[in-house]
Amino acid sequence: MRNPQKPFSLRTYLLIVVAISWPFQIAYMLWAETPFMRYALSSLPMIMVTVATYIAGRYIFHDSFSKAGWDWGKSKHYLAVFSIAIFVWVVPTILELVLGMRSIPKAVIVPEILGNFLLRFIATLIPALGEEFGWRGYMLPHLVKRYSLRTALLLHGFIWWAWHLPVIVGMGVTEKLTDNMGTSIAIMLAVSLIPTMMHAMIYAYIWTVTQSLAVVTVYHAAFDEIRDAIEVSIGFGSLVEIWQMLTLTVLGGLLLWKGNWKQLTARKT
Repeated sequence: MRNPQKPFSLRTYLLIVVAISWPFQIAYMLWAETPFMRYALSSLPMIMVTVATYIAGRYIFHDSFSKAGWDWGKSKHYLAVFSIAIFVWVVPTILELVLGMRSIPKAVIVPEILGNFLLRFIATLIPALGEEFGWRGYMLPHLVKRYSLRTALLLHGFIWWAWHLPVIVGMGVTEKLTDNMGTSIAIMLAVSLIPTMMHAMIYAYIWTVTQSLAVVTVYHAAFDEIRDAIEVSIGFGSLVEIWQMLTLTVLGGLLLWKGNWKQLTARKT
């Protein structure tokens, strides 16, 4: 006999997620020295979001996961999400090359870059699904039932940013933006907040419109691995960094303001 459903508690849910996933984020910043360790310790926190979500939903709140987005979506959806990722990373990289801000290293082989991207993209699908199932497929609908639409979206975006805090703080320490470590961390926190929250709006909108964890997972993996493929081969400079932050902020803001969220608000009923 199934246990009766309990009211969702955001605090309880986040405590479980943080307890299970943050140790791996911290380990990533401390011990990820080899490519394998970097991949493993960056992927495990993402997978742990799903583990925590399953524990919370199944054993504490006794939820059903039937409406998390178990649909493959349409081919046009996959084309659209790849186009977004390409626009964010490839377009400004080409601009930097055309403008002479960066040159292609002699050792770079295009087929090798594409092959490396494909392998990493496939390997990232499972970790990406781990995050998308938790943040978009599970937490966001619960927030929409409790808060107004925009409040729920912004809160979900802030939580997603805050979940990355061990890595963001670690980057502030290692990149040494200033001579003062505290100032460097504060700058990293401030600079990452709005673009990350607005990027969460893009993820949420993709999931809402497609009703598909598969599509938003593909976007997540494509975004991460196009970025990484360019960074480790050609590299990118200030134009790419500014471009991606502005693109994510503007697009996410427009979707938050004018996006069609009817399929998400329908979950209130």
